[in-house]
Amino acid sequence: MAQDPNRGRVVRPLYALAGVVILGLGAAILRVGGVGVDPYTAFNAGVGALLGWGLGPFQLLANAALFLPVLIWGRSFIGIGTIINMVLTGFFIDFFTGVLQPILPHDGRPLTAIVYFLVGIMIFDFGASAYMSADVGIAPYDALAPMVVERTGWSYKAVRVPQDLAFLVAAAVAGGPVGLGTVMTAFFNGPLIEFFTRRVNDPLVARLTGDPAGPAGPRATAEGGGSR
Repeated sequence: MAQDPNRGRVVRPLYALAGVVILGLGAAILRVGGVGVDPYTAFNAGVGALLGWGLGPFQLLANAALFLPVLIWGRSFIGIGTIINMVLTGFFIDFFTGVLQPILPHDGRPLTAIVYFLVGIMIFDFGASAYMSADVGIAPYDALAPMVVERTGWSYKAVRVPQDLAFLVAAAVAGGPVGLGTVMTAFFNGPLIEFFTRRVNDPLVARLTGDPAGPAGPRATAEGGGSR
């Protein structure tokens, strides 16, 4: 049976949306557990709280600001997935935080914190892998490093690590939810996202779309620049 050439146009955005939902759940578990969220989310939560805003509205504003340089210098990284991520991620994190806060334990024990971190980071990275595997655009924050790499030839790590550290410091200054997990994500995110991408999400996207080829859109461009 011939494959429907339009299937991917429907499946990929829906897969990206599902990935953002899952990513938001993972970040909310990290946030509720008090173990620290990723630097960018921590920064947005901290500044948003100082302004009396929720994470969702402020992260949308921050994403809109970061979207401008990407629109000018990194259009190859933009797609419907970019819009899905930049508009919805913060709101999903807020939503799941509100749902989980009253029902999850807060006993302060180290073992509980470890469980929060392990479960949260696994879910977060699976969701990040899913939205990136959809290959319909990446978030403005994720596009910054590969955009610089494209123009300078620097390694991805040489750009992304200082980027994350800068937002980590800014998040701490703003009083955001910074914790050990915020630092540890720098070590675990890349390998876990790569594992979920290669073993789960890329094969699943190929099966759902009927397209066995690898990424050919914004994600492929990012990977060519050394992206995770």
